[in-house]
Order: sequence, then C-alpha cells, then structure tokens
Amino acid sequence: MTEAAAELPPPPKAAEEVFGERFAEAVRYGELLADAGVTRGLIGPREVPRLWERHLLNCAVLSEVVPEGVSVCDVGSGAGLPGIPLALVRPDLKITLLEPLLRRTNFLQEVVELLGLDHVTVVRGRAEEVMGKLPQVHVVTARAVAPLDRLAGWGVPLLRPYGEMLALKGDAAEEELKGARAALSKLGVVETSVVHVGEGIVDPPSTVVRVEVGESPGGVRFAAKRAKAARASRVSRGRRR
Repeated sequence: MTEAAAELPPPPKAAEEVFGERFAEAVRYGELLADAGVTRGLIGPREVPRLWERHLLNCAVLSEVVPEGVSVCDVGSGAGLPGIPLALVRPDLKITLLEPLLRRTNFLQEVVELLGLDHVTVVRGRAEEVMGKLPQVHVVTARAVAPLDRLAGWGVPLLRPYGEMLALKGDAAEEELKGARAALSKLGVVETSVVHVGEGIVDPPSTVVRVEVGESPGGVRFAAKRAKAARASRVSRGRRR
C-alpha cells in the first residue's frame, strides 16, 4: 500500500445506501483511485482523504437526474468520474467512458474489467474526433473538464435529438451558465437549468448544470459535420469487408 492509499478513510454510512449491492465494488474502486490512481497521476494525493464525499458520492448522486435505461457518454472521463460511480449505481444505463489519454484509458479499462461493469465501454479519443463515429447518446456527462461554453462545444454534438448534457459544477454554476447562454443557443440548446442532487447524502449537495437540446444538437454546422463523419465511417467499414 502506498503512503497516499493509507490516507483513504473508511466509507461513510451513506455510501452503503447509495451503492447498495455494488458497495463492495465501490470500495474497491476507491482503493484503486487512492493507490494506482495517485501513482499514475490520475488524481492528486491530497484528494485521497476526501475521496468518498468529494468524488465518489458527489458523482454517484448524479444518478438522481439521469433517466432510466438511456445511453450515456462521459466526456473527458479521466479517472472515471463521474462515469464509474454512475455505472455502479445504475446498471440499467449503457455508458461510454470517453478519454483521449492512453494512460487514463488503460486505467479505466482495468477498472471496468475488475469491477465487472459489462454495461460500460472505454473509448480513447476526443469528443470532436468521435462525432459521427459513435452512436449519438441520450445523455452526456462531464465533471471538471472545461468551462461550460467550451464543454458544450464538445459534448452537445454527441447527443441525440432532445438529449441533455449534465455537467457537475461548483458554486459559480449559475454565473457560468449565464455567461455561456449565447454559445449554448448556437449549439441548438433550447433549455437550461441548475439543479442540486444528493440532498442529505453529500454536504453541500452536488450542483449540476442541465443543458437540453432540440432536434439539432450542436446546431446546423455540427449536423453537417456529423453527417460527413458518418459517411466517411461507412465508406471505411465498406473497404475493410
């Protein structure tokens, strides 16, 4: 056990309630983050003492606003936050962990296999690279990836018509949303809101910016780009047959 891993506190009682039958796997994931996650530079050692409240539970409660049985793409998944905690509490979801860095995708693949998360797929790439190559999803999730206007430019085009992006944000969520409204409108966003989840589980509750799109996620420009990428992908598959 590394020095950082020794700083991991025992799971709080709320963790058993939130993760339910997958509590043991959640504990194992926490141990992996505190050990390999730190040594591989995926999380900072100072985060280990607050790993449960600030990271695992903070992400798991996002499940409160994710519809049943939908497809999800976790953009810039990093060490698997929020994608892995969400997958542990919601086996009904089909989740893609999208991450461009190899050392992170290697870690994610190891975690997915070790925890037996058959409904989770790890994909290496950037959002702008996979558009038109991956099926559009109902929900895009993200945490600590980028400012909202830039994040939306990556995540919104991955959505299906009338899908939504759920971004875990901090105290400045309202202000950030206000500053991004013009950019969001150009991306085909028709509704925005700030919601709080995890009341009574995490203190303070997690703040989520919800961005809902209409029939043209990403706007006209991205619709054309998506169609072009899809055509190129079909041609490529045809050549390999």
